[in-house]
Amino acid sequence: MRILITNDDGINAPGLEVLHQIATELAGPGGEVWTVAPAFEQSGVGHCISYSHPTMVARLDERRYAAEGSPADCVLAAVHDLMADALPDLVLSGVNRGNNAGENAMYSGTIGGAMEAALQGLPAIALSQYLGPLTADLADPFEASRAHGATVIRRLLDHGDWTSDADFRLFYNVNFPPLPAARVQGLRVAPQGQRQGSRFGVMPYTAPNGRRFMWVAGGSQQAPARPGTDVAVAMEGHVAVTPMRADLTCHASLQDLAQALGDGTLPQPRRAAE
Repeated sequence: MRILITNDDGINAPGLEVLHQIATELAGPGGEVWTVAPAFEQSGVGHCISYSHPTMVARLDERRYAAEGSPADCVLAAVHDLMADALPDLVLSGVNRGNNAGENAMYSGTIGGAMEAALQGLPAIALSQYLGPLTADLADPFEASRAHGATVIRRLLDHGDWTSDADFRLFYNVNFPPLPAARVQGLRVAPQGQRQGSRFGVMPYTAPNGRRFMWVAGGSQQAPARPGTDVAVAMEGHVAVTPMRADLTCHASLQDLAQALGDGTLPQPRRAAE
């Protein structure tokens, strides 16, 4: 198997080393693992692409590259340049340091990399590791994802929906719980949730020179979410698996909205007085 890995924490992030280990196990002795990851941390960039300026891509080693851009840029560089002669069979993004469940998914560069791979017609999985009090004292805070990552991915490869004839191809978002590997309860398929009363905000401050700045601050990661959602099942100790696609349409609202708006005709604009 030929696997491309990327992330949003940067080329030197410990989670990328975990993902390389997982990918190497999956690829097997005759396979290949390619790394194309951001040169610097790109957390929170979502599905951003460097559309208005060029992106430098540097070769660090055989099948290992750093790009001065986003995770989506890294996937584009791999698909249309570095691996263009033989595309990857699978794209893995992560393992993110911290969860990408609930509302975090909307900001995540880890998910942005997987989404871009799906838009390019490739099977893709995003992986993130919850952190918490029970991982803080571990020698390896990625213990749960390192131990269970390959098994979860194999099960998704065997049982996931990998058809490519839909308008937007599915990809998968995986969140490992904030627990030692031995205490992980199992795997649960769950929809994306939203933490109650927890939102991103800003912390403004004034520099000594009088200029105004701000830090973006995340909301509480311990805030509860609706039972059965990715946030809830991960906090209960399960690996949360969420099928996703790059379609923001609220399909449940389409018919009612169409009926409410009627036939869609609009009044003719008045012509300006001559």
